[in-house]
Amino acid sequence: MLGAHIKKSLTVLQVLPALQGGGVERGTLEVAAELVRRGHRSLVVSAGGRLWPELLAGGSEHICFPLGRKSLSSLRHIPQLRRLLKSARVDIVHARSRLPAWITWLAWSGLDAGTRPRFMTTVHGLYSVNAYSAVMTKGEQVIAVSAVARDYVLEHYPDVDPARLHVIHRGVDPAVFPKGFTPREAWLADWIRCYPQLRDRYVITLPGRVAARKGVFDFIALIAALKHAGHDVHGLIVGEIAKRDRNLASRLNMAAKAAGIADAITCTGFREDIREIMSVSSAVVSLSSYPEAFGRTVNEALSLGVPVAGYDHGGVGEQLARHFPAGLVPFGDQAAITKRMASWMATPPGMAEVQPYKLDEMLNKTIDLYQQGAAAP
Repeated sequence: MLGAHIKKSLTVLQVLPALQGGGVERGTLEVAAELVRRGHRSLVVSAGGRLWPELLAGGSEHICFPLGRKSLSSLRHIPQLRRLLKSARVDIVHARSRLPAWITWLAWSGLDAGTRPRFMTTVHGLYSVNAYSAVMTKGEQVIAVSAVARDYVLEHYPDVDPARLHVIHRGVDPAVFPKGFTPREAWLADWIRCYPQLRDRYVITLPGRVAARKGVFDFIALIAALKHAGHDVHGLIVGEIAKRDRNLASRLNMAAKAAGIADAITCTGFREDIREIMSVSSAVVSLSSYPEAFGRTVNEALSLGVPVAGYDHGGVGEQLARHFPAGLVPFGDQAAITKRMASWMATPPGMAEVQPYKLDEMLNKTIDLYQQGAAAP
């Protein structure tokens, strides 16, 4: 049972591609800061990025290896990482992404089995099923960010021992995302100055990395349907466009113009104030065309008391079914999502009893698993 072991001071190394932003990166920083707060040593290997200063401010150490570069040159980091694992006397090495996990596993497996750290992985996504993705199941202990992710692993990798799989949902800090949160007056004034088109309108927000498969075209169709039905609504797309979709911005503009709603869609690009933006939104939606393992912004919006509507599949479906069933809509059902938004515009749903997954529970379970791994013979 978790917690039934002697606790010790740990050195934990987390490995991921970069620290630019996103759910994987944010989760890494949260665990890193909690490790330091509890008196452990926290190391992170990545290519760096905009979250690097925050990582250091939390007391962690950062080692710059670009392990996410899909090139044979990445293999040169194997001996470097192997030396780091030995010299830093790492107790737990935790890989959070596929290519860095391969580099880490190759470095780790070349060490003496009796003295090397424990190797852990987290399944953050419902990855393509192949040998490349299988590395995320190689952890001596494997964290799945949802029951959906756990079931996905067991279905597609039947050789994985279920006892090695641990469901630890991503959590939100209610002190950071409190229900009823109101941004500072200065922020509100600046927000309306930058986006006056949002004033006094029902604002529906699609947050996260912007990509075609994140449902941006379904979102435009939603806003168009509501506008054409006479609703005073505005669609807000918040996030940076994925590098793989270089021409997505122009395609979005063309789609909005073709639907006759070019003035009812706003794309903000990357923003660090997602809490404030969601708090002044009337509703948040999750419309990904593929099932995701977990929806971080779904958790954050619900914590703020903002209603969320999302397709009933993947981790988002799991979250909404447990915490806010009123937000569930059948996958791809444009009429259903439009009807749901229209009904919320007429009568906002009650949010008082909504309690999403909490950050402290996620941190307790993760660090307890580290302790259990380190104590294992």
